[in-house]
Amino acid sequence: MQQVFTNLLSNAVKHHHSGQGHLSIGVQELKKEYEFSVTDDGPGIAPEYHEKIFQIFQTLRDRNTAESTGIGLSIVRKIIEEHKGSIRVQSVPGQGATFVFTWPKTLAPVSQVITPATVLF
Repeated sequence: MQQVFTNLLSNAVKHHHSGQGHLSIGVQELKKEYEFSVTDDGPGIAPEYHEKIFQIFQTLRDRNTAESTGIGLSIVRKIIEEHKGSIRVQSVPGQGATFVFTWPKTLAPVSQVITPATVLF
């Protein structure tokens, strides 16, 4: 789970369109799983790229513009799916992005689940 959050948070910072921004992390307890969200106020992602961004070596910006290997979100998806969870992105260009993923309760005791937080960078 640490790698999932590391990749999602670093992507939000790396791909932000200004020198400072706002990140929110949330969690909701569901019946058999936790649902986490990582929300930023960055440039957003057009709907036609919502699946593409999870493919290996895919980036939406020129590799010379931002240091990116194009593997971060594919790793995130792989980790989550290996643990029987799911991930999706909700985004509109110009309105930031929210990555929502589920994580089974059997893998993360309640005492180890992070609490909602907001971070400015």
